[in-house]
Amino acid sequence: MRSLLRTFTLTAVACIAADPAFAASHREAPLIANDPAADITDFYFFRSWSDPDKAVLIMNVIPGQEPGSGPNYFNFADDVLYEIHLDNNKNNIAANITYAIRFKTEFRQPANVFPLSYAALPPITSLTGAGSEGLLLRQTYTVTETRYGLPPRELGTGTMYAVPSNVGPRTTPNYDQLAAKGIFPLKNGGRVFAGQRDETFYIDLGGTFDTLNLRISPILSPSDDASDALLVGAARDTFSGFNVNTIALEIPIGDLAGPNGNTVIGAYASTSRPKVTVIKNGGNRDNSSRFVQVARMGNPLVNELIIATDRKDNWNATDAEDEAAFLSYYCNSALATALNTVFGTGFPTANREDLVNALLRYSPGPPVCGSGKTNEDLADLLRVDLNVPPTAAANQKRLGPLAHDASGNATPDKAGWPNGRRPNDDVTDVALRVVGGVLTNSATPYLGDGVNVNAGAVGGNLTGNGISTAFPFLPTPFDGRDRRHIDPGESQ
Repeated sequence: MRSLLRTFTLTAVACIAADPAFAASHREAPLIANDPAADITDFYFFRSWSDPDKAVLIMNVIPGQEPGSGPNYFNFADDVLYEIHLDNNKNNIAANITYAIRFKTEFRQPANVFPLSYAALPPITSLTGAGSEGLLLRQTYTVTETRYGLPPRELGTGTMYAVPSNVGPRTTPNYDQLAAKGIFPLKNGGRVFAGQRDETFYIDLGGTFDTLNLRISPILSPSDDASDALLVGAARDTFSGFNVNTIALEIPIGDLAGPNGNTVIGAYASTSRPKVTVIKNGGNRDNSSRFVQVARMGNPLVNELIIATDRKDNWNATDAEDEAAFLSYYCNSALATALNTVFGTGFPTANREDLVNALLRYSPGPPVCGSGKTNEDLADLLRVDLNVPPTAAANQKRLGPLAHDASGNATPDKAGWPNGRRPNDDVTDVALRVVGGVLTNSATPYLGDGVNVNAGAVGGNLTGNGISTAFPFLPTPFDGRDRRHIDPGESQ
C-alpha cells in the first residue's frame, strides 16, 4: 500500500485522506436542511475522459428528489447565487477564478389558467419554440466568470435554458434528447448544462446514520471489495431512484491553468442568499442587500461528519481558506472514535496530522495538532492534477488509487479520487480507509459499506459499469411515473 501511495505526487497523496467521512453532503447542517435549493449535495472536479483537453466541474443541489413529487417539481432558486471558486496558484485561496450561475423563472401561458408546471400540450420535446409549449414554468440562466483583478464577463453565447424535471413518458418523452438540447456553448470554448440528473452518489445512508448500523460487516473480503458492480450481501443504496439538480461546466484546461502553466488546481462550490440589512442613519433607514454564503463544499461530507453540530451552519458560512478555525475537528477524529466504539477497532483518533495535511494543504506542512493553532491559510479544497491522463469510462475503478483485483493485487486508477473526484468514485470506502489510517499503516483492512455501484442508474450513454461517457457525465434522471427504488435482489 505504501509503495502504491508513493507513486503519486504530494498533491495526489494529500487528497487521498481528504474526507474522513461516509458520504456526500446531504442535509448536513440544521439550517441548510431547510433550504434544499441551496443545499450542495456533491461537488465533482475531473479531467474529461471524452475530451481530455477539458476539465469538468459539477455542483449538485436539492438532495433526495422523489421523482414523482408533482405537480411542482424541482427548480433552481432565483435568489440563490451558485458559485464555483478556483485556486490556480496553490496559495490555498480560491479567488483566482470564480464562475457564478444565476437563474430566472418565467411563467408561460396558459400558466394563468392551467394548474400544472409541465404538461403534454403537446409533449415537451424542446426548451424553446415548437415542442416547448408544455413548459409553463421555464428557467433561464447566466454564467459569469470573474478573474482576480479583472471585471466580470458573461460567458453565455445566447439564451440558456435549464432542463426541466423528468415528469414521465407522456409529458417528457425522449428525455435524453431533451436534455441534450440543454447543453450550451460558452465563449471560452467550454460548455454548460443545468437541469435534473440521477442522484449519482451511492451509500447505505440509512444504516450509516443509524449509528453505523450497517447491514454487513464493514471489513470486506478482497473479492467483494474489488467489485465495481456489486451490492455486497444485504447492503442497500439509499439513493437508488432519487434525483438531484445539476450545474455542470466543461472548461478548457488551458483556461484554468495558473502561473507558469500550473495545472494543479483547488476548487470548492458555494451557494449564497441575499441578506437585507436595515441601517439607521440620522433617523433615516436605508435598505442595503448583499449575498451571504449559506453552504459550501470542497471534499465530500467534511461538514456532515467532521464538524460539530453546533458549528455546522457557521462552517457553511465560512470561506474555504479559513478552515484553521475548525482545526481541532481534523486533529481529533470523531468518526474514528465512533468506528472504534461500534466495531471494536483500534483506529487512531488523536493528533491526526495525516488528515490535516491531506485535506487542508497541497503538500505536508509542519505539525499543528499539538498547539491547535496556525497562522497559515488552511483550506478545504477539492484538488486535482490536470496533467494526469483521464481513465476511459469502461476502465474506471471506484476505489481510484486503492483499487485492487479479487486477490488483493493493486490495480490503481490514478485518475480517481483523491485526484479530483469523478461521479463514480466511491469516496465512502476510500475515506473509511483513510480514517482507519491507510496513509500511515498499510495493514488497514478493506473497509466499506458494501455499496459498490450506483444501483438502478438509467440512460445517459452508460457503459457496462454504469459510468456515463458524455457530458454532463451524470445518468438520466428517473421519471416521476415509473421511478424505482431498487434494493438487493430486485431486478433493475
